[in-house]
Amino acid sequence: MPLDQEQIRATMLNIIKTLAPETDTGNIVPDLPLRKQIELDSMDWLNVLEAIRERIGVDVPETDYGKLGTLDSIVTYLASRLAES
Repeated sequence: MPLDQEQIRATMLNIIKTLAPETDTGNIVPDLPLRKQIELDSMDWLNVLEAIRERIGVDVPETDYGKLGTLDSIVTYLASRLAES
């Protein structure tokens, strides 16, 4: 059974906490650009994408990176990709 949106959200917050431990994930505003709220450079973002692949099982193609701007959009995108599989 695929993860539901709350499980995806919790996993994403865990990924962020792992890769940016100084981040207070409780202060992340779900509909604001994620990379402006937390310090993620390009390498960190690639690590986030790799963690998504490892923990959630979704490989995000580079053409879809623009769909992953906010926490809400990431959760929606991953939920739809999981529903397809």
